[in-house]
Amino acid sequence: MKRRPYPGTDYRRALNIADLERIAQRRLPNFVFEYLQGGADDERTLHRNRAVFRDYLFHPRTLTRVDARHLSTTLLGQRHAMPLVIGPTGYNGMLTRDGDLKLAAAASRQDIPFVLSNVATTSLEEIATVEGLRAWMQIYFYRDRDYVRKLVERCHAAGYETIVITTDSAIYGNREWDLRNFRRPMQPDWRNLLHLCSRPRWIADVLIPDGPPTFKNLDDLLPPGQQSVQGASAIIGQQLDPTLNWDDIAWLRDIWQGKLIIKGLLSPEEAAQAAASGIDGIVLSNHGGRQLDHALSPLDILADTRKRVGQRCQLFVDSGFRRGTDIVKALALGADAVWLGRATLYGLAAGGQPGVEHALDILRREIDRTLGLLGETRLADLDASHLVKCHAPNGETGESD
Repeated sequence: MKRRPYPGTDYRRALNIADLERIAQRRLPNFVFEYLQGGADDERTLHRNRAVFRDYLFHPRTLTRVDARHLSTTLLGQRHAMPLVIGPTGYNGMLTRDGDLKLAAAASRQDIPFVLSNVATTSLEEIATVEGLRAWMQIYFYRDRDYVRKLVERCHAAGYETIVITTDSAIYGNREWDLRNFRRPMQPDWRNLLHLCSRPRWIADVLIPDGPPTFKNLDDLLPPGQQSVQGASAIIGQQLDPTLNWDDIAWLRDIWQGKLIIKGLLSPEEAAQAAASGIDGIVLSNHGGRQLDHALSPLDILADTRKRVGQRCQLFVDSGFRRGTDIVKALALGADAVWLGRATLYGLAAGGQPGVEHALDILRREIDRTLGLLGETRLADLDASHLVKCHAPNGETGESD
């Protein structure tokens, strides 16, 4: 009998993140799934993000006691159940109603941090009310610095402890496969509209009765009459500031007294500069392959970056993580935690909040199993000696990031 993956739509039957990805595709309209799935240009960065994990093989130990394993870790001074963070992703209300809230609630139940995107469809104040949640807020630097200041003030008033500044989006990436689905900005072409008719449950969940969700944290940035998705998208593109530099980071540091994380670095030298400037955390990221094509994977520079920053700040990594083995490899190379994007979004699209929790349960079991099979009981004992660097043939795969 020929092997085949689970062909249905019940998220509870997913055995891995790839199963959740396929379920998400069956549930979403094509243009929404493509927005979630696609990368920039020829998607070389996207594919590299998955292929890079093949460059590292495990070097396990046996005959060690591994009966009592522990996955908890300390992130920015607080203890959490796993070395995972649900990273910032925009427009999640298009995957399911109140998508950001469902992600946040799942993060709270699993005792890991959640990062709300600047372009979320739920307000930062509403996310801050989720019981037991450690919420962080991601922002972009816009030309309108007064808006940035007001957003920082809202974060302070709502009780946020951490702001994440994304630095790799000063120029918007060229996501051609996403653009092909529209005849005009945010207006699907006829093929996608026909496909939309095959997704009545999604229509009832997302579009009825109020139409497409809107961005809830951009009111101070958008002019009157530009609150629609089409209007907001145009304004955001105009507001992204290509002059972003270290002076802006210093300005933000002056007006924000809480924890500050820089996300989007792919240079060990820049990471070292950030650590020297007193930044609390760094996220090595290529934006999930959605910005610069042919870019390095964060895993390519992780070990070198750890050497340069030492323990002066926490070091995080994202882009391409789908398995517990992927996460363990990053931890062994020096990461303090892994930020998840598409992996938890597949769970969200497949099953709402329970789907996200199922995705996190899958990864938790895989991390725990891998740790034990390596002959270790604590994440803190992982290091590069558990890995052997190789160069797999055919360095790219057909897998999506």
